[in-house]
Amino acid sequence: MKTIIPESKLSASPDTLKSTAPLRQAYDLCVRKTRRNIKALADEPRSWSNAADGNYASNNEGFYEIGNWTSSFFTGMALLAWRETGDEYFLQQTLRLAPAYREKVFTRFVDTHHDLGFLYTLYSVALYKLTQDKAHREVGLRAAEVLYQRFNHQGGFIRAWGHMNTTEQDNLAIIDCMMNLPLLYWASLESGDPKFRDAAIKQADTILKNFIRADDSVFHAYRFDLKTGKSIGGDNYCGRSVDSHWVRGTTWAIYGFAISYRYTGDKKYLDASLRLARKFNQELNGDAIPVWDFRLPAGEAPLRDSSAAAVAVCGYQELEKLGAADALITKAKESLLYHICSDAYLNFDDNCRGVLRDGQVGLNGPGSAQNAYTSWGDYYLMEALAHELFQAETWW
Repeated sequence: MKTIIPESKLSASPDTLKSTAPLRQAYDLCVRKTRRNIKALADEPRSWSNAADGNYASNNEGFYEIGNWTSSFFTGMALLAWRETGDEYFLQQTLRLAPAYREKVFTRFVDTHHDLGFLYTLYSVALYKLTQDKAHREVGLRAAEVLYQRFNHQGGFIRAWGHMNTTEQDNLAIIDCMMNLPLLYWASLESGDPKFRDAAIKQADTILKNFIRADDSVFHAYRFDLKTGKSIGGDNYCGRSVDSHWVRGTTWAIYGFAISYRYTGDKKYLDASLRLARKFNQELNGDAIPVWDFRLPAGEAPLRDSSAAAVAVCGYQELEKLGAADALITKAKESLLYHICSDAYLNFDDNCRGVLRDGQVGLNGPGSAQNAYTSWGDYYLMEALAHELFQAETWW
């Protein structure tokens, strides 16, 4: 296998290095904790997701269970660490998981969901981009094919959840899927088959048409008539209510639409990303870190979501790379990033697997929330830092 590790692009004056010191400290923390985490995950592949105490290993869900959408946040962090440090340990531990990833899409593919994009972009696609090993390309393309099987041609949407051999939840799409589309775009480029790109574009169009309200707030979920493809109406599983404005959903869309513009060149996706970013900044209303839903009822505790802040930073960086970010977006990016890299949000205790405190997860089903360490919060923090410090490219 050919190993390709891009050289670090970090080159800065002493003044710049001083200003980025908190970011470098946070990145080193991510690398240090990833060293422990990736070995433990490879020793026993599981669905590490979130934990109030940061002990991701306490999650009892197995790697092959349908709920697993989070394992690759740890492999993504390990590959970021390998690319920057050159330490082969990170690659070796990540490669130990290859049989499990292959089995999941070649023999257990009925137990999947639309989050194959999260799982395989941050594993097979990333490994192929870094090593050029065609075995990873094969698994990545198979994952895209399985994801494509969830595409509903009548409604123009990707079915979010449910086993592929049942009709459970088969008329539901959710906004999180914007971050699964890069797997399909990549698959079209690699295979030459336009069907993957076409499905990704139709999903993005469906999100744009139905999920984005006139005031640029967003629905978390939407349902469609499977026979006619007509929209039925909004739904909710992660926000405060159907008509509320779940914050992490907005950040998935900011980042996802910007990526769709990068792949397609269709300006409507860039316009959507910018509109949602400006709405997000407006709703922050001077807060350092967003509340978990911008439409909390009066008197409800303003629980924060650091993971949404981390995803927003990555989305804003994408807009900067596209040359589309204005001064307010850049200012918000810097404010969010430096706040989540402060002692208030980082846990430097090596006995805790988690990095970023106070991400938001559900407590008792839709409409509820609690704070926890989250695998996605840790990953997007590290991705944001890798770009800010080293101008590193993403896997998306």
